[in-house]
Amino acid sequence: LLYIGYPTMVSCILQQTTFAIVFTVAASCVLAKTITVVLAFKITVPGRRLRWLLLSGAPNYIIPICTTIQMMLCGIWLGTSPPFVDADVHMAHGYIIIVCNKGSVIAFYCVLGYMGSLALASFTVAFLARNLPDTFNEAKLLTFSMLVFCSVWITFLPVYHSTKGKVMVAVEIFSILASSAGMLGCIFAPKIYIILMSPERNSTQKIKENNSTQKIKEKSYF
Repeated sequence: LLYIGYPTMVSCILQQTTFAIVFTVAASCVLAKTITVVLAFKITVPGRRLRWLLLSGAPNYIIPICTTIQMMLCGIWLGTSPPFVDADVHMAHGYIIIVCNKGSVIAFYCVLGYMGSLALASFTVAFLARNLPDTFNEAKLLTFSMLVFCSVWITFLPVYHSTKGKVMVAVEIFSILASSAGMLGCIFAPKIYIILMSPERNSTQKIKENNSTQKIKEKSYF
């Protein structure tokens, strides 16, 4: 909603900082969840240190740490060359277009790159753990959600540079909505489907049956 309406100094600043911080929190949450899943099921003989990391909830510290780093980047951006309201007389002949200038382009891409690195790290960790037991496996959902997220923003870059004016803002809004829907949909849609459409699968007995079937399959492979 910050991208809609007449641009002001406050809205121009909040557009980028809110976008960067909120998506960093989302990406770091997925990364923390992915690492928790890997620690829980990938480590066959956990040592004291790894067991302590899992039981103490240490992966959850990833969220405030990653968010703090992004806030520092945004602070540097706002302190050096913050976004501001600008008038573009070259965009449309005979018109003066009021737009939000991002200020430091380098800072903008540093913020975007940091967020992308978190998403790429989540995707990599989840992809390596994609073959965990199906009953407990959230890694496949996390992998697909990060794949959608990264695909949207990789596509965003060339399209963003080839557009101007209202179309540029529309591209940014679409990328935010599409990546948000992809992240939330890929993680929660399968769970909601089971709860609403297949409640019989959401039971302890069904989970035990799936575990038994999974063990039989693993033995047959060997």
